[in-house]
Amino acid sequence: MEGHLMRFTILLCIALAASSSSQTCQPQNQEPMYVREMLMGCWTDFVREDKAEVHILNLIWTRVDNKENIRMFHLEMNISKPAILIMTSSEKAYVAHALSKEVKVYVNSSTVTMVGKADHNNIYPEDLPHQNEELINWAKQKFGGVTSFSTVQDLRKITLTEAQGTNPGSSNCVLDNEDISQKTFLKIEIVSNVIKSCTPNPQSNDEIHVINIPEHSAVRNVSLLVKTQNTSLFMRGPQGTVWTFLRTSTLRFGSNNIIQLSVNQTRFEIPYTSTLKGDKAEDVQKMALEYFRVSYFTSYNEIQHNGPTIFLVIGKQHSLTETSPTAIAGVEKNTIPITTDAPNQMPLMMELYTSPDYRLPLDPQTRVHTNKRIYAEISGNTLGGMVLTLKVISCTVCSKTSCSVKKELPFISETCSVDSCHNNARLSFSLDELQEATSTTWELECSVNLCHIESCVHGGQVRKNLEVMQSCQPEDQPCFDFGLSGVLGIAFGGFLIGVLLIGALWFIKIKTGYPAGLDMGSTAASCPGCACLRAKRQLVSSNPSPSENSSANASIGSTQSTPTSSMV
Repeated sequence: MEGHLMRFTILLCIALAASSSSQTCQPQNQEPMYVREMLMGCWTDFVREDKAEVHILNLIWTRVDNKENIRMFHLEMNISKPAILIMTSSEKAYVAHALSKEVKVYVNSSTVTMVGKADHNNIYPEDLPHQNEELINWAKQKFGGVTSFSTVQDLRKITLTEAQGTNPGSSNCVLDNEDISQKTFLKIEIVSNVIKSCTPNPQSNDEIHVINIPEHSAVRNVSLLVKTQNTSLFMRGPQGTVWTFLRTSTLRFGSNNIIQLSVNQTRFEIPYTSTLKGDKAEDVQKMALEYFRVSYFTSYNEIQHNGPTIFLVIGKQHSLTETSPTAIAGVEKNTIPITTDAPNQMPLMMELYTSPDYRLPLDPQTRVHTNKRIYAEISGNTLGGMVLTLKVISCTVCSKTSCSVKKELPFISETCSVDSCHNNARLSFSLDELQEATSTTWELECSVNLCHIESCVHGGQVRKNLEVMQSCQPEDQPCFDFGLSGVLGIAFGGFLIGVLLIGALWFIKIKTGYPAGLDMGSTAASCPGCACLRAKRQLVSSNPSPSENSSANASIGSTQSTPTSSMV
């Protein structure tokens, strides 16, 4: 009995573990909590002289919720501040409204019908333009400007609150894909047919979102704006789907498709990392759990869209306080322009050192001799948990005083272990190229490639200021700097040497009786020691040439004959 009970307990534990490791949920047509579609809109600081804000509401319908195919939504604008609302719709729609006397509503007479009795005479049917840009121009001509333009899909209820509807910045309405949840003056309820979603109870603060594009969907290009930290994404789509991140924040991701990251104005492609196992909701959810090796996920989102391109924002509504997402050129262009100081770039940093141990960074104010070798380390961040290898292509120095003076700087790549420099790039270079230059302040610039496995893209340039001092001698011959004491010591030494030389000459004069420097051979008769001196003098050259021997012998013979003739 105990054996059966223990076996049952083990099987129960295994079953519970299996169920916890295979958590799934069934997606439904409900308003997504974490993933929303971005649509065209604008938000400015325009306010009329009468303090009225001008808002445009553009309605798009993809579904109906009733058998009569009637599209209806509720509009509430019970506010005390003056406001002008302009509404247009892609399909015929009916509006149940509650308006205050401070509000004026202009509707497209052919597509929007206001239902119910108006308490005030503030509803104006108009023959409004259907194109977005034309509608904005119409509003500018009639009211002087536009405070906001919002596109809403499958609207159920919209409320204009007392909150300020302006956004500091440009007063010109330029349409762009936006996250409408940032417009806090609008409360919007929608019935989404684009995204089916379900949200299990998360078991951690780290969010894991699963996005699935079924095989029958037409979407092949997905742009994502991730607005929460510590977020992981698993993305599954048909073959040929491309996922492009508008911002590379701290997140992990996996996909069976190509992922594109925008790094320093360059798109960096990551090949697919997971195999395709079907497009059913349960299968994709299990793929995500297996990929991240977890037993939970935060949300599952299934994309149902007719167009080839969709823009998604990931994160709970109002999770971050920012004015607008990254600028996007347009759906048809499928490009993402990024400014040089955008938050989604991978910044490159360079630190300089004077020794190969890379321990003490060089003070930017310190001047370096041109005969010294400089060591540099270039580093960057990881993207989405992906390690990028940095590869230095070239380095130049440009004079700060005159940038026309630009020199190529040869460098040597320095090796380092992964533990010590974490895939950073290390190099060293000499400043000999600057030995004859007159400028002392230079800007060092190195071009870097970002590599992942075997593919590389240009990662941009990294710069560092460098103060240089000319060297007076080569490195192995140090330059001596004499002070006052050194100069006095040299002068005193010269004085002593002079005194000793004079003393030596005086000693020779006393001992020999002749001034130093005279030919001793011409006075040999009066100096008994002259023969010895002459012999020593002849030994100065041990191997004279034949000509020297002959001249020397003749000289000796003539010298010896002189005293004989004088004696006769």
